[in-house]
Amino acid sequence: MAGIGKSYEKEPQGRPVPADAIVAPFDRFTRLEASSGILLMLAAAAALIWANSPWDESYRAVWVESTLTVGVNEWALTKPVVVWINDLLMALFFLLVGLEIKREILRGELRTFRRASLPIAGALGGIVAPAAIYAAINAGQPTIRGWGVPMATDIAFALGVLALVGSRVPVSLRIFLTSLAIVDDLAALLVIALFYTETIKAEYLAYAGIALVALAALNLAGFRRMTPYLILGMILWFLVLKSGIHATIAGVALAGTIPISNRVDRSKFVRFLHAASDDIEAEGLDGERADLTERQRSIAISIEKATERVESPLRRLEHALLPWVSFLIVPVFALANAGVAISGESIGPAASSRIAIGVALGLLIGKPLGVFGFAWLAIKLGLASKPDELRWSHLHGAAWLAGIGFTMALFIAALAFPAQEDLDRAKLAILGASVVAGVVGFVILRATRPASAN
Repeated sequence: MAGIGKSYEKEPQGRPVPADAIVAPFDRFTRLEASSGILLMLAAAAALIWANSPWDESYRAVWVESTLTVGVNEWALTKPVVVWINDLLMALFFLLVGLEIKREILRGELRTFRRASLPIAGALGGIVAPAAIYAAINAGQPTIRGWGVPMATDIAFALGVLALVGSRVPVSLRIFLTSLAIVDDLAALLVIALFYTETIKAEYLAYAGIALVALAALNLAGFRRMTPYLILGMILWFLVLKSGIHATIAGVALAGTIPISNRVDRSKFVRFLHAASDDIEAEGLDGERADLTERQRSIAISIEKATERVESPLRRLEHALLPWVSFLIVPVFALANAGVAISGESIGPAASSRIAIGVALGLLIGKPLGVFGFAWLAIKLGLASKPDELRWSHLHGAAWLAGIGFTMALFIAALAFPAQEDLDRAKLAILGASVVAGVVGFVILRATRPASAN
């Protein structure tokens, strides 16, 4: 944690064993800042290779044609595997997004207008400009339905590229891009709920409302354990799915009910740790190979429980979800959704289609122009301030990184285009434009000197 001013020894390690040599590389990879973005790129590349290999038919057989039934009788749901991924697993992704949004608004960079004004301005530009460009190109056509596709930013990819630039990037730029992506995600969630819902079944929606009220009651009553929230959250997911609203919205709704405050006094916690440490030492320290005594084990368990209570339920759930979402759910989503056949016969019509042109220009012109333009305007009008360590070229590079649509763009495209041909054209544009935006953003940021440099 920044500002502590004191260093601590690393966690105590046991004797090396052969398993350590096997696990260590994977552990180092997951600790890399860019690791989730790298894994996402690999999953997307694997999907493209698979979908264009001699085994391309197996790609659709595995993800689209295979079905899975969960539940019994009237509670049974039968869906293709890709739909389970997009409706259920991605609900956990949106739960994590919802937790991040709530934390940033109540405790983070978005809690005051002064802190939030610059990323909000950039996000608004990155929402309006791409959607307007797409809408202008597809005006009067059924394909206008895809206007929400180019407004999304993939934060994992964007921060992954930012991490590859290294220490040349100031911390304030990472904060700006992260906050911008969170506002962007919030807007995308509203778009999904309001514009990509076909029919609503009022009965199930009313039941979902009751489940949501019950979740809020748990929060107000002071429940801190996750089990009742998650049980009610699953019920909420089922009811939202049956209501006609996209089921992933249940994840965001659940996030809004998770308590963000803790009930532990910090001074008492620190005194407890000091006393527990003294008690462990009083029991005797016989060297690193000796087992803990029963008393020491009991104290260690008490420390673990107390440390858990210091973290708010929201933080605990966020930390628990993050590795699963980053290293499993999102890569599996990419593997199941990014596969599109690329051939001379398909790429020509796709590249000239209104869908592909609208998506590509939205991400490659609308995003950079909207993010940078609105941020510049907010600063010039005095509505926002630019940190001293940020150069204009830093903001320009970040605006290009915001053009990496990928995960959320693919998700919205799947909702916007039921016809496979239209969806494939949108996917090609998303993938191509995201690569270009990432490369351009990387080059701009790599060429930008730190503000302190002469």
